[in-house]
Amino acid sequence: MFQKIRTIFTIPELRQKVLLTLFLLAIYRVGWQVPLPIVNAAEMQRRADQGAGQGGLTDVFNQVAIFSASQLNVVTIFGLGIMPYISASIIFQLLGSVWEPLEKLRKEGESGQKKINEYTRYLTVFICLIQTWGYVKWILLADHGRLLDPNFLSADGQSVPFGWIVVTVLTMTAGTIFLMWLGEQIDEFGIGNGISLLIMAGILARMPAAANDLLKVTHLELGSSGGQKGIEVLIGLVVLFVGVVAGVVYIDRAQRRIPTQHAKHVRGRRVFGGTREYLPLRVNQSGVMPIIFASSLLLFPQMLFKWLESVTAATKGQPSMWHSIWEGLEQALARGSSFTYNVLYIVLIYFFCYFWTAITFNPKEMADNMKDHGTFIPGYRPGRRTADHLERVMVRITYVGAGYLAIVAITPTIVGSLMGVPPNVSSFFGGTGLLIIVSVAFDLVQQIDSHLIMRNYKGLLE
Repeated sequence: MFQKIRTIFTIPELRQKVLLTLFLLAIYRVGWQVPLPIVNAAEMQRRADQGAGQGGLTDVFNQVAIFSASQLNVVTIFGLGIMPYISASIIFQLLGSVWEPLEKLRKEGESGQKKINEYTRYLTVFICLIQTWGYVKWILLADHGRLLDPNFLSADGQSVPFGWIVVTVLTMTAGTIFLMWLGEQIDEFGIGNGISLLIMAGILARMPAAANDLLKVTHLELGSSGGQKGIEVLIGLVVLFVGVVAGVVYIDRAQRRIPTQHAKHVRGRRVFGGTREYLPLRVNQSGVMPIIFASSLLLFPQMLFKWLESVTAATKGQPSMWHSIWEGLEQALARGSSFTYNVLYIVLIYFFCYFWTAITFNPKEMADNMKDHGTFIPGYRPGRRTADHLERVMVRITYVGAGYLAIVAITPTIVGSLMGVPPNVSSFFGGTGLLIIVSVAFDLVQQIDSHLIMRNYKGLLE
């Protein structure tokens, strides 16, 4: 392995791409640490630490930060991350399946894709302005401006000059646009998918803090005592982590291969075609999107019930019936620790798996393309019969893929409850973060392999 890594840096072009990618990721990490001048960073960090696990906005921000490379609990110049760009991309992907003009534009090939990318950038700027304005107003209104630096408050200590609000909105918007530009530079001049690498860098940056928290609750002795976990727990976590990663890699790369055959045709005295190949259908066709949608959707009912619970709190020592109802619903949807939450989580993952697969996988279009290229599935007539067969196969393997995602999603909860480790440690044993890391790492390795094999070197996976 060290020999293969050394080979990467002996190829001038590949070495330049890798070093440029690392440099651009370092720029992202530096900007991720620079707070806005108008915000009291120390106070926001204290509020974030207190609100973790309470089902409020802090948990929402932590969940969003996993898949958007953002930092919303402590506002920085890259506070929004690339969340607006991801939102704009998802919007256009959904519209491309239901809006005919956009669908025609997508079928135009490279020129149409460039136009869609241009529209995506415009929508990203608009979403940035809306989200930043709402977020800044939330900061300004929270606890009568206690989250702001007193130097930027007016004489009464209750308001902020409008100019500073505009500067803050434009700064965070420019930060997101800059991150989008960084991702495009990595795509063009670096190695790997730029946006995905930014997200993975944000997730991996949490690992040192998680490892430090794990070491605080463990000691190098057998058996647990005094609230400290024994070394056997640490060894078990390491073995479990390796096993979970191996399982995720195995299922994430799994395919259902449908045999296909090219039609024969005669030119002169020679016969062409007739070769047998296969059509690969991924078991996890929807990727990580169902977990993102399901976990994000379940956060908002808990926030709503928590707010209703505070509104209907007991007055003058008299308990409120509605307060008890909202409190029970809020506890029933407590993230991770509730059986009801986990059941709803699994149900939503299955729903969004089929929903996202139905949007991204078009069996009729695939069957038409096979027909145009003279390819058919043995035993099925080209056209409608082929499309129906592809749809039946995808429905079956999506059921398996949804079950796999459900297991991965609830693994952190099981690990945290059985072994008593901190939530930021158990989150690396499954969920959104682990799936993103595995998929992005495989994509990066495959791109490096393509450069090595093109120059007659052995790939990293060989």
